[in-house]
Amino acid sequence: MSSAPGPYPAPVGQTARRLEWSFLPPNLRAFIERKCGSPVVEAISQTSGFTPGFASVLVCADGSRHFVKAASVKAQRLFADSYREEARKLAALPPGVPSPRLLWHLDDDWVALGIEYVEGRAPHRPWRSENLESALDALEVVADRLTPPPAGLVLDSAEDDFKPLVAMWDHVVATRPDLPHAEEAAALAAGYAEVVGGDTLVHTDIRDDNLLLDAEGKVWICDWNWPIVGAAWIDTLFTLVGPRGDGLDVESVLAARSLTRDVPADSIDRVLALLTGYFLKSADDPVPPTSPFMRDHQRWQGEVCWHWLCERRGWA
Repeated sequence: MSSAPGPYPAPVGQTARRLEWSFLPPNLRAFIERKCGSPVVEAISQTSGFTPGFASVLVCADGSRHFVKAASVKAQRLFADSYREEARKLAALPPGVPSPRLLWHLDDDWVALGIEYVEGRAPHRPWRSENLESALDALEVVADRLTPPPAGLVLDSAEDDFKPLVAMWDHVVATRPDLPHAEEAAALAAGYAEVVGGDTLVHTDIRDDNLLLDAEGKVWICDWNWPIVGAAWIDTLFTLVGPRGDGLDVESVLAARSLTRDVPADSIDRVLALLTGYFLKSADDPVPPTSPFMRDHQRWQGEVCWHWLCERRGWA
C-alpha cells in the first residue's frame, strides 16, 4: 500500500472565499480604524482556511499593521459564534503560549477581533522537516503552559467532544466497500474514549494554515476556536496528518517526540481510526458554497489517515 494517496488537491493558501474590507459596514470600518489608531489604506485578505468570515491584515496610514477578523451575527451566525469562542479562549491564554494576543473584541451586530499582528508565513507545502519540527516545538510549549488549562475556562472533554465521530464509521462502512478492514477500523475508533483523556488544553485544529512561522523560525499557533481538554499528545498526532500525506516520515517523529514516544501504539491507532471516519464521512457531505475546497481537503486527509492506519496495523 502506498504511503500517500497523491498530492494535496486544494490550492494552498487560496482555499477561502472571504469578505473584503470594502464590504464591511461603514460604522464597523470606522470602529476598527479607531481601534487601529489610524486610517486603513490597504487590506490584505487572508485567503487560506475554509471559512468565509472577514480575516485581513490591515495596513494603516501610520505604517502599522493589524490582524482583524469579523463576521455578521445575522448573516454569518455560525462563524460569528466561532469568532466569539475564539475571543473567549484567546483572552484566557496565559503569557508564554506561542499565540498572537487578543487586543480588543467587539460583540454587537458583528463579532470582530483585533489580534496581535505577527510578521510570518504559513509552513511550506509540501511540508518540510524543519518547519514540522518548529511546529512540534510550539506544541510542546503549549502542553507545558496549558496543563492544566487556564482556571475558569470551561471546555468540553475529549471524550465528550469526539463521541459523535464514532457513528461516522456507519456511513463509511456502508459507502466504501473498497475498504476491506473498515469494520475493524470502526471497532478501533469506538474505543477512543479509553485513550484520549487528560488535563491538557488541546487545540484540535493544527494545520499549516493555522500556523505562522516567523523570521526567527518560531511557530505561532492561530485560530483557537474549539479547544478541548484531553491527552497532551493529540495535537501532535493531528499535526502529522498533512506532513504524512506530503511524504515525510512521521513514524520516526512519533518515536522521537516527548509527547508521543511513550504513547502506546494502540492508542495512536484508535485516534487515527477516529480521524479517518470523520474525514471520509465529512468528504461526502454537500460542498459549502463559501468553501469550495473543503471536501477535497477532507477527502485527502481521510485517505492519508486510512493509508497510515493500514500501514500501522499491517492491513493489506
